[in-house]
Amino acid sequence: MDRIGVIGCGLMGSGIAEVCARAGLGVVVVERDQSALEHGRRRLTRSLEKARDAGKLSPEDPLAALSRLHFSTSFDDLADLTFVIEAVAEDEAVKLEVFRRLDEAVTDRGAIFASNTSSIPIATLASATARPENVVGLHFFNPVPVMRLVEVTASLLTSEATVHAARTLASERLGKTPIASPDRAGFVVNALLIPYLLSAIRMVEGGVATAEDIDTAMTLGCAHPMGPLALTDLIGLDTTAAVAESLYAEFRETHYATPPLLSRMIAAGQLGRKSGQGFYSYRK
Repeated sequence: MDRIGVIGCGLMGSGIAEVCARAGLGVVVVERDQSALEHGRRRLTRSLEKARDAGKLSPEDPLAALSRLHFSTSFDDLADLTFVIEAVAEDEAVKLEVFRRLDEAVTDRGAIFASNTSSIPIATLASATARPENVVGLHFFNPVPVMRLVEVTASLLTSEATVHAARTLASERLGKTPIASPDRAGFVVNALLIPYLLSAIRMVEGGVATAEDIDTAMTLGCAHPMGPLALTDLIGLDTTAAVAESLYAEFRETHYATPPLLSRMIAAGQLGRKSGQGFYSYRK
């Protein structure tokens, strides 16, 4: 496998494309329109430059990685690839449409389609294709160039060969540590993480403690590298809510229910770091 496709060049897609290019793979990045594509290209370039300035890359590495990247708005450019990773918004309808188009565009019937979904069952996404045995979950974590974990999720229909190929890509080519995850909403990490984040939001909502004090309690009292509310801002409040809704829809457990404060902040456009305002302000 020398070339790989990545659909979506947002926060996660650009990170996945970056680690693939840094690992020596040719990468075809597809976005919905030229504006989104250019925004993603700038994000990816900044990330490479930041890694270079921090001494994690040599002066030549960013240019070498960029030379391996091809940016496009056409699914036709994925036609001859054998492995494609979907990393679009955490919206089931959007992802299903992507998998439908991917199934039509990629000519190799043995090609593997992976999803970076953080909550949607892989069986659901595989249903949009005529090759469900080739569909697998490959869930990276943000920031992708830094975080080593990848959740590999097989549906009831995913073949062993597909799972093996996904684990091999993650471990041997990208230097990540894969774990096996069940095909259920939230997989392993988010099934544990989301209730924790929502509990912190409910504490703020109920006036139990401030966001600053909650985060300080968890960073200094539990040695967490980041508090739950700062982490929610990093993930994105809208993404956090989308994962919570997926979990609640499957399990109907109250600790997965979206707090009203989270819904109100999203309605106000306070999405966290990406919007400049969440539980904290990121505006300069």
